[in-house]
Order: sequence, then C-alpha cells, then structure tokens
Amino acid sequence: MPNWEDVVEVALRFPEVETYTAFKTPALRVNKKFMARLRTGPDALVLRVVDLGEREALLQGDPAVFFSTPHYDGHPYVLIRLPEVDPVELAELVEDAWRTQAPKRAIKAYDGEGN
Repeated sequence: MPNWEDVVEVALRFPEVETYTAFKTPALRVNKKFMARLRTGPDALVLRVVDLGEREALLQGDPAVFFSTPHYDGHPYVLIRLPEVDPVELAELVEDAWRTQAPKRAIKAYDGEGN
C-alpha cells in the first residue's frame, strides 16, 4: 500500500525534483513546476498528468483509485487514493508527471544515463 514517502522516493530518482509545501501540505515540484501534493479533505494524492485525455482515461478506467473534485475540472490533475493504487502504476504516473514538467535538458540527461 503506497504512501507519501513512497511517492517522494520515486520522484527523487529524477533530476531536479524537490520537496516543498503547497497549501500547507507536502508537495513535489521540478523546475519550480508542480508535480504532486498530498491533499486532505478528501485524503488523496493530487498528481499532474500529461493532458486532459489521460486524466479522463484514468478517471473512467479505475474510479476506485482515481477521482476528481469540481476544483480540478478542466485541469490536467487527478486525485489518487494511495491505499488503492498499484505501486508500479503509481511510479509510472510520477515519472509522467516529472516528464511533463521537467526541462528538456533534464529529461535528456536522465534518458542519456540509460534509465
């Protein structure tokens, strides 16, 4: 069952990711761009996704894991119930969030390392 520490561990594998606080909750960013944060009320991980198409696919594909609130309508973010998400899928989504927000030079450097 993944938790915030697992999300941070995955995210910090990628160049230039840093932890910070957003809306009084722990958060992650790269290149000063938001990647993810822990949310309360309801408890969930707010995660940046590639685009609205991916957001809709996640929401429709597994509503027990992925959901949203009206606040996020029209934005490329999804809420994730951490106790319910598959750890492998979570790691892939965190990498996608990083790739979406990271500078091209950081992505090239990471990919050039054979990762």
